Parts: sequence; C-alpha cells; structure tokens
Amino acid sequence: MNRAYEDERTGLRAWELQFNLVVPMKRNRVHPGEYDQEVYERQNELERLFRRLKGFRGICTRYDKLARMFTAFIYLACIL
Repeated sequence: MNRAYEDERTGLRAWELQFNLVVPMKRNRVHPGEYDQEVYERQNELERLFRRLKGFRGICTRYDKLARMFTAFIYLACIL
C-alpha cells in the first residue's frame, strides 16, 4: 500500500489485521498515525531494486532453463 491508497478505513482494517504501517499518512488526515521511517526507506530501496532488475530482459522473461543460471544472472544484474 502506498500513500495514494491510504485512507481512514484502510488504516483501521490494517490495524485490525495487526499489520505494521510503513507508509506515511496523508498530510490532510485529522488524526495522522505513526509509521516506521526506517522500514519505509528499506521498502523503497527494495522496490527500486526490483524496478532496475525488470530492465534486464533476461530476468523479465526468464530465458534461462536452469534455476542456477537464472540466479546467476540476477546476481550479475545486481553487481552491475
């Protein structure tokens, strides 16, 4: 969930399900809640990593037949 989908009802439902909120609340909320800034930053880094990996066609379409070759290509893409 990102800030665009965050509203009072969704926040309450996440709280009922005992989810940790890692998205900052909208600025116009009456009662802004707390969120974990460190987890939010790490989540952002992970999302950016996946976006960069999708730029490699071999990863996106998984041309490799063997799992170890696919894993090796992911390692190579991360190094680059």
